[in-house]
Formats: sequence, C-alpha cells, structure tokens
Amino acid sequence: MHALHAGWLLEARARLTPDREGLYDLATERRYDYRTLHARARSVAAGLRARGVSKGDRVALLAKNHVAYVDLLFACAELGAIFAPLNWRLTLEELRYAIDDSEPGVLVVADAFADNGAELGAHASDLEVVALDGPDYAAWLETPATAASTPVDADDPLCLLYTSGTTGKPKGALIPHRQVVWNAIGTAASWGLGSADVAPVLTPMFHAGGLFVFLPAMVHVGGRTVLAPDFDPVGSLQLIAAEGCTAVLAVPAILQMWLDAEGTGALDLSRLRFFISGGAPCPPTLIEAWNERHEIVVRQGYGMTEVGVNCFSMTDTDALAKVGSVGRPIAHGRARVVNEHGELVPDGEAGELVLGGPHVCLGYWRRPDATAEAIREGWFHTGDMAARDADGDFRIVGRYKDMIISGGENVYAAEVETVVREHATVADAALIGRPDPKWGEVGWIIIKPEVGSTVDAAALVDHCRARLAKYKIPKRVLVRDDLPYSAYGKVDKNALRLWVDALVD
Repeated sequence: MHALHAGWLLEARARLTPDREGLYDLATERRYDYRTLHARARSVAAGLRARGVSKGDRVALLAKNHVAYVDLLFACAELGAIFAPLNWRLTLEELRYAIDDSEPGVLVVADAFADNGAELGAHASDLEVVALDGPDYAAWLETPATAASTPVDADDPLCLLYTSGTTGKPKGALIPHRQVVWNAIGTAASWGLGSADVAPVLTPMFHAGGLFVFLPAMVHVGGRTVLAPDFDPVGSLQLIAAEGCTAVLAVPAILQMWLDAEGTGALDLSRLRFFISGGAPCPPTLIEAWNERHEIVVRQGYGMTEVGVNCFSMTDTDALAKVGSVGRPIAHGRARVVNEHGELVPDGEAGELVLGGPHVCLGYWRRPDATAEAIREGWFHTGDMAARDADGDFRIVGRYKDMIISGGENVYAAEVETVVREHATVADAALIGRPDPKWGEVGWIIIKPEVGSTVDAAALVDHCRARLAKYKIPKRVLVRDDLPYSAYGKVDKNALRLWVDALVD
C-alpha cells in the first residue's frame, strides 16, 4: 500500500487536467496551467536535492504571495523536506528567532526583503540564502526532474508554521502530509467545491489561512487559484469580479471595507457563490448586509493552524438562519465539547472545543510539553469555548484565556462583544478585564463606532441589559476611532490593554 502523500494532489491534477489553468499569479503577472505548476515543483525539488536538501530538512521562504509558495510547498512534499514560510511583517529580531528555532538549510528571499535576507544569512552560518528573483532560483526551475529516492509517509511533517501567542515566543506547529490532504478532501466535499470554482488568496501565505484554506482544495478538484501579493480594498474586489471568483475567504474587517468602498456597487459579483469569514467572529449585521445588498451568503468559518484551517461547514440556508454558528464538523473530522475533566457536556452548555481526525497536527516543533498539553488521546484541545445545539451545530463562545472572572462568575468576551456589535452605532468592539476592588475583575468595552455615528454609553448599556446577565454587562464604555488588528484580522487586545493602562494612569 502506498502512503498518503501531499505531493500527489498536484501530481494527480497535472495528470488529469494538464492544460487547465490552475493559478493566476499577480506577482509574476502570469497564468500557469497544472502541467507547468507540477513541472516547476519537480524541478525546484531537484534543485533543492542537488543542494543537499533531504528528508526532514527545513526550507524557508521570505516573500509576499507568489507562485514560489506553490513551487516550494510541493517540492518539499516530494523531498520529504519541511516548508517553513516566514512572516515578512516581523522585525529582524523576530525573524532571527524563527531562523534559530527552525534551523533551515535554505532560505529563499524576494528582492523586497533582500536586506533582511542578507542579515539572516550573516546571522546563521549554515544558512544558504537564495534570491527568489536571482539566477539560482531560475536555475532550479530549469533543473531536470529526478525520481524521488526517499519514501514519504502520511505522518511525515510537510510544513512548519509559527502560531502567535498572547504570551511567550511563537510555537512552530508541525503540519503533516495527511493534514493537508484530508483538509483538501474535506473542504471540497463539505463546501461543495468543483472544477468551475475560482478562489482568490488575499491574505498572506505565511499564515495557514492564506496557504491552506483554498489552495490544496482547488488543486484537488481542478479549480483555479488567484494570488494577490498585496491587499487593496477596491482593487481586490475588482479582481474578484474580473476573475469571476466564486468562493472567497475574508476576515470581517475586509468584508466591511468592501461593503463601504465607494465605486464598487456596479461590479459584477454574480459568479460569487459565498464568502467564508474567518479570523474573528463576523457581526450578524455584516452577514445580513451582504445578503440584502448583493444576495451573497457569508458563511462563518472556523479553523486553526494546528488542526487545519477548515474544520466546520454550513449550508447557505443555515448561514442565514443560524447566524453566529460555524456549522457542523467538516467531512472526515470530529468535534466535541468537554468540561475541564474531558467529559462531554450537554448540548447548549459551553465547554472547551476539542477536535479529532486525520487533520490534527503532529504537535509543536521541539516543544514536547506544549504538544502533550494540546493533544490528548488523539484530541486537539483548541482552547476555544463552544456550545453545540440540538441540531449538531456548533457556536464559538470565546477563548478560555479571553475570559473575565467577575464576582466568581465567568464572563466570556466573545459573548459580550457579539451583543455589543448588534447595536446600530457599533462597527466593532473588544472587551478586556480590569481590576476591581469589589468584584475582583470587571469588563470594560472598547468601541469602534460606525461611520457617522456617535456612541451613547448609557444607551449601549441599556442594550446589553436586555440581552445579558447583570454581571456580564460592561462596567465602562470607551470609544476609539479604530481598533488595533493583527495581520489576520483579530483585535490585538494586548495593545488595547496598554492603551487603557496609559489612559487610566
């Protein structure tokens, strides 16, 4: 029996539909059919092999979205090497940490980051730096493909992706071949993707979302992927219309930008079947607005680097009827809600979401303690609070760590934020905990107002009083023109806490 191998996704597609366009890359302004994509990956694999890269070795990339991500992902799949894309938004010091931790033998660097590449090459004596736009990489693309000499297994690692934490240094999640393959199969089967689908990649591919939400699934079904190196609110929506994109991943902040952008109302979005909203909870008003104005469904997605970016699925009907739900576990995946003892909780009650199946990662790179804590008896403990309803649909309540204990009662930030976002004057909101002499801790809510709106704190508290228990109601309302966001659309609460500390002092 042959072992499961992520490289087979591209190999099979090149065999089945070699002349079909598989990728449009705006960085190179070229369109690539599947025959060419497969040939590039095999040649790059041969070039890496000639440089001494073998099974288990790390190959890093520092570049904005580019066809090289496809080259190196599938080249590493053939070699049994580990692809380690680096976050180009990091400081040089942060990049040094990633290099020291992952110890790649080769780092491919785009011209835009050549200075950092040179610094990293000088920092790590065993690191070979290769210019993406230089003659060495071009030579790899001309290297005759050679037969793979090392067997690759389903449980062999394929990617090393660093996950940002609220404290401490980032951890490298080890993504095996089986996760990539089964997530592609499960996504296609559960989301109803086929060869006619076109999906853009607008988020950075150093994140699991940019790299894995659509690309492997599109390769699996023979659809088409559109890569954009930079994000522009108007230009990206024009690109979606021009390329006839049918399924689009976007964080709520981007969905709001598109809705507010001037001059986009006349764009033809008739081929767009649905949005997948990820990265943060999508406000119900935003979901409803897209459906009312453009008759486009917004499905709330859920995923994590460690367990695959697409863990749940919902129908278009449920996306509208069950706003706030992420749906049911994706095909070939499993989900449970448990208490602190690992016991199932009744439907309707909140507990920790744990996920199982062939899409669970191997653990964390050189972190056996963190691996043992996260993966127990085959189940990955997400750290997210969730509840399942009687129909089997799941709703994300919040983070275990994003919880306030006020007077002995647990207050989950996501629950309060969801209620606050329903108010007409609120564009976005974030709840943080503040010390309190009476209750130990209370919640303060920071509001980003809707354009042209003024937030009335008393009216907002009245709005919450009708929907939340007394101990959950924010004790103070603060207003900012904008909220700080991470690269993937999540509110940076550490930055907000520092802002509040300075405000109070």
